[in-house]
Amino acid sequence: MARRFWIPQLGLSRLGFGRLGRRSRFIVITAFAVLALLLVFTVGVNLYTDWLWFSEVGFSGVWSTTLVTQIALFVVFGTLSALIVGGNIVLAYRLRPSYRPISTEQQNLERYRLAITPRFGLIVTAISTLVGIVTGLTAQSQWRSCLLFFNSEPFGAKDPQFGKDISFYVFEYPFLRYILSVLFVAVTLAIIGALVMHYLYGNLRLKGAELISPAVIGHLSALLGAFVLLKAVAYYFDRFGLLTSSGSGERAQGASAVDVEWLIPAKNILMWIAALCALMAILNVGIRKALLPAMALILLLVSAVVIGGVVPALANQFSIKPNSIDREAKYIQRNINYSRKAYGIEGIQRSSYAPNVSNTSAELRNDQGTVPNARLLDPSVISDTYVQRQQVRSFYDFNDKLDVDRYTINGKVRDYVVGVRELNSAKLSANQRTWINSHTVFTHGFGFVAAPANQVDGAGSPIFASGALGDPFTSEQAKEFAAAAPIQQPRIYYGELMTDYSIVGRQPRGKDREFDRPTVGGGTAGEQVSNTYKGGGGVKLSSFGRRLAYAAYFGEKNFLLSSTLNDSSKILYVRNPRSRVEKVAPFLTLDGDSYPAVVNGKVVWIIDGYTTSNDYPYSQHQELGASASDSLTGHGTQAQANNRINYIRNSVKATVDAYDGTVKLYQWDTGDPILKAWNKAFGGIVEPKSKIPAALAEHFRYPEDMFKVQRQAIASYHVGNPREFFNAQDFWKVPDDPTHRGNALLPPYYLVSQWPNQRQPRFQLTSAMTAARRENLAALLSASYDENGKAQLSVLELPGDSSIPGPNQAQPSMRNDANVRRELSLLTSADSTVVYGNLLTLPVGQGLLYIEPIYVRNTGATTYPLLERVLVLYGEKVAYEKTLPEALNKLFDAQNSQPAQQQPPQSQPEQPPQPKPDSKSGSETAAAVGDIKKALEALRQAQQKGDFGAIGKAQSDLDAAAKRFDAAQRKDQS
Repeated sequence: MARRFWIPQLGLSRLGFGRLGRRSRFIVITAFAVLALLLVFTVGVNLYTDWLWFSEVGFSGVWSTTLVTQIALFVVFGTLSALIVGGNIVLAYRLRPSYRPISTEQQNLERYRLAITPRFGLIVTAISTLVGIVTGLTAQSQWRSCLLFFNSEPFGAKDPQFGKDISFYVFEYPFLRYILSVLFVAVTLAIIGALVMHYLYGNLRLKGAELISPAVIGHLSALLGAFVLLKAVAYYFDRFGLLTSSGSGERAQGASAVDVEWLIPAKNILMWIAALCALMAILNVGIRKALLPAMALILLLVSAVVIGGVVPALANQFSIKPNSIDREAKYIQRNINYSRKAYGIEGIQRSSYAPNVSNTSAELRNDQGTVPNARLLDPSVISDTYVQRQQVRSFYDFNDKLDVDRYTINGKVRDYVVGVRELNSAKLSANQRTWINSHTVFTHGFGFVAAPANQVDGAGSPIFASGALGDPFTSEQAKEFAAAAPIQQPRIYYGELMTDYSIVGRQPRGKDREFDRPTVGGGTAGEQVSNTYKGGGGVKLSSFGRRLAYAAYFGEKNFLLSSTLNDSSKILYVRNPRSRVEKVAPFLTLDGDSYPAVVNGKVVWIIDGYTTSNDYPYSQHQELGASASDSLTGHGTQAQANNRINYIRNSVKATVDAYDGTVKLYQWDTGDPILKAWNKAFGGIVEPKSKIPAALAEHFRYPEDMFKVQRQAIASYHVGNPREFFNAQDFWKVPDDPTHRGNALLPPYYLVSQWPNQRQPRFQLTSAMTAARRENLAALLSASYDENGKAQLSVLELPGDSSIPGPNQAQPSMRNDANVRRELSLLTSADSTVVYGNLLTLPVGQGLLYIEPIYVRNTGATTYPLLERVLVLYGEKVAYEKTLPEALNKLFDAQNSQPAQQQPPQSQPEQPPQPKPDSKSGSETAAAVGDIKKALEALRQAQQKGDFGAIGKAQSDLDAAAKRFDAAQRKDQS
């Protein structure tokens, strides 16, 4: 029997640990107190200012519900984990032996025991607190899954494997798995803590006759039993997780043949084995023998490897893979059906479309629903044109990408390129950038600017129909727009470019301080109109406490020192419409492109809100950021986070008033259970669809980002036969944008058009699709709303053997036409560049028409693109003219409608052919080239001066010179 000896419990002072002096202790305590006060003050300021902001917007319930849920999660999970870990450390301490055998190991450990024992309570409290805080902080991030768990709504559909309602997977399963993970971590830390304590105090030894005491065996058996019991529960839930996982199949996601036939039965067996092993470990608490829990642990490990790993792998390799098509067909069909439901594409309208390339110009003209409405203004190109033509002052600005919306003019739907003249504080001059000017004078933009999307003036500039500062627009288009959409409040206090705060309110003497607009209507540029904000938006700075809070929040002392602030002052912040909606509805994923509209005399921002999930059974996963990205992402639009999703609905239409910042959330998808759950959780903050004003609903458009996600799904899931799906037959892809340098997907385009099988023109979002392994056009997708607001998804499928070119084949065909290349080379010089607009693919006249606007932009900081030509392709015929009607006429002119004359691409633009020195025709060519150069120079100077009369004359001179050049070239060739 080993000898035991008693070790006296010595104080730390016996080991040379002295106490801190009074002065040092005071400094340490003071430092910690100051840090604690700063932390409390910072958290308090953030909470207080958030409460003020949410109260002003009218969504204080969102703030309180979110905060209470986060606090509850922090307390519950933090306390639970702290008790599990701390309780087991205390238990291990209490089980410490009174006597220990004499050994070098124990002598080495004695110094640690002497350091720990006098302060054990403090140490275990610190460890438990740390574990609780870390767990609580991670638990706070689960507030969304917690609220969904407690506010679950049925989907009314069941999974095909276990027969559970989809709500179990979307609402309950994620939070239950989180609870399980917290318990796993807590028990694991408890085992580690218990082992350390037992070792330090001699109950667990590395050397000697008795390596582990019976008390330790009992304690660790209980912990091991708890861990294995949790593993049994995990095996139970793993079965359901297979339905939402990437799966083991070769093509489809969700539970595959090997999962259903082998892995799910294996999970069932392992669940019962784990439960048996847990029972063995718990029974050993009384027996206190090491053999029983060791046998249980070995049994579980061997079973997990053999039953859960080796057997399914062998079955998959030798039974399922050799017969993949037959064995996987059933589960691929599940994936097809449930993916279509999850992405909302199960009701897509499919039509066959075989383009006829032998149509005439008259047949195209008869297609009055599409050709007259073809959009020539590219909203991603002409933003600079809007800036230069409508900026008026340097601090006014437009978003990099303008928007497309439609208005009913004289009973007809027309699309407009629209933008808001915002105030961009980054463009204030150096002498304007004082705190007073930046935050109390230059506070807002002014005007909603719109131009018909299918028209330009003689100079190639948009015909502005709305948004004038100073002299009003007098064009017929402006009169029509003013009658259809009168604007009563043009001031813009909330916009996409407004990232800074503004302080508004009447000054003590009633003087208007804010810069409103540079001129009175029709006045001179020297006149200036001031204004005082009278809207309901903004948080009142009516007390010293509020001003102190915002001084701390923004780190700005002028909130306390400036005399411009008084009890009437209000602060406007979170002024970006998307950020504003994101703050009041944090459960929504918002579309990357907010757009303005005129509704009942006001300018409002419209933002599409999505509900998404990553837990819809048998649905294919997508990376949202990748699927929603295209060549325009990040250029005036917001990129989506790259979150995995396999379910999406456009559940909410949100609006933000551009003047007073009022946020409204309207239910759009009335059948979405996720939105119903969120609305229940937050007390009905989303208003019913019946409350949507009719004037607002007229401007709702099919959301871009959801359409991009859906077109990625349609690319594969238009195939409904599981065998064809397995072989990836007839899969499509989204083509790259041929007008963009680099690899970026073709963006969808909003158009007013009338497709086959549509009774009238409608405002719709369209996209071309090509074959997966070649660039030929495979299909055209369209998404729109009918007159009742119901989503309509349509696809025109081209024959599988069709040779109709896709966008990346059509554009080279157009640009490499001999005549087009020559014309483009004339527009390209050291002083100007060619800018290619959006390439539209339109089904018209039972054929297929490609339209691409060509812009010219002179070099210089103040120049802007102007529409110069329209390039069209129909079949193999190419035309390049100043207007679309002229291009269509030339396209079908019997003398000129020749197939495209191809030339190999060149890395450098062509130069005009040089004339022969001894020929009369050569001198005519040289004269024409000289006239072209003169016209280009005149055009450049006119654009720099903003002289639109001179621009029109230069354009006419350029057209005449180009025609003389063509005539001279034909003489040379003859």
